[in-house]
Amino acid sequence: MKAIICHEFAPVDRLRYEDVAPRALRAGEVRIAIEAAGVNFPDSLKAEGQHQIKPPLPWIPGSETGGVVVEVAAGATRHKIGDRVMGVSGAEGGGFAQQIVLPEERAFALPASMSFAQAAAVPVVYGTSLYALRQRARMQPGESLLVLGAAGGVGLATVQLGKAMGARVIAAASTPAKRELALRHGADHAVDYTLPDWREQVKALTDGKGVDVVYDPVGGDAFDEAVRAVGWMGRYLVIGFTAGRIPTLKVNMPLVKGYDLIGVRYDVWRDGWWSEARANLEQVLAWCAEGRLQPLVSARYPLERAVEAMRSITSRQVTGKVVLETA
Repeated sequence: MKAIICHEFAPVDRLRYEDVAPRALRAGEVRIAIEAAGVNFPDSLKAEGQHQIKPPLPWIPGSETGGVVVEVAAGATRHKIGDRVMGVSGAEGGGFAQQIVLPEERAFALPASMSFAQAAAVPVVYGTSLYALRQRARMQPGESLLVLGAAGGVGLATVQLGKAMGARVIAAASTPAKRELALRHGADHAVDYTLPDWREQVKALTDGKGVDVVYDPVGGDAFDEAVRAVGWMGRYLVIGFTAGRIPTLKVNMPLVKGYDLIGVRYDVWRDGWWSEARANLEQVLAWCAEGRLQPLVSARYPLERAVEAMRSITSRQVTGKVVLETA
């Protein structure tokens, strides 16, 4: 089969599109013929050796897939050949390929209305966001939620999930088109977080109280302002640093306002507490089936153009999700 192979930790331009032998199934596993694979910011970090997790080499990036079950091992009873599924792999990756082998519990039956590309757009961003809002922030209906980078893949998923969970959502994005996109996907308000007074707009939208929950995958300058927009007993969710700069915080600020700064490491939690993570993803798929969540696939690339797809994300030029397709 064809796959994208990382032979060394180096710039993603060094990734190779090569033939690799599919491995045999072990008991309890299924083989999935991949139709689409989701592309995420950490894929590039891992390939370049800049992530906390350094997978053993050679390594195939990609942790979320949509495809069809083509082989079932002894002891696997959840799926049968021909089933349409969403696949979720851990640190081992394997998604940027024509096939993947997974434990059967890592594959989920797809709603009839969901395409393979949409399936590949779900596990990482919706999984991360629901874990952050539900398990980490314990967000309640009626609370206010500020989403930074609201038009990106993980940001847009958070906007949708926030509305599904009953929050009042304030989307922060850098261009009129991105703010309009967030509003179309359920945000109640949208602000331009490149303006010098944007946190005052956020406070005004919360009657001067500040927001209950901040979801921040951006870091950088946005963080410096957003930490001043948190209300009493609020929760600030640290997701990542797509802006490039890892910011710092004077801890008197959370002390005075009594708010929590919460780190969100979804990959570690997902793999260590899989039963809860699976339940979260089943909830996401149920909401998708009901039409309450609508994964947005904004760009599609053939598998052999994986490097170009990864570059489109690290340059922060895309909205929604980027996927690779094998056909």
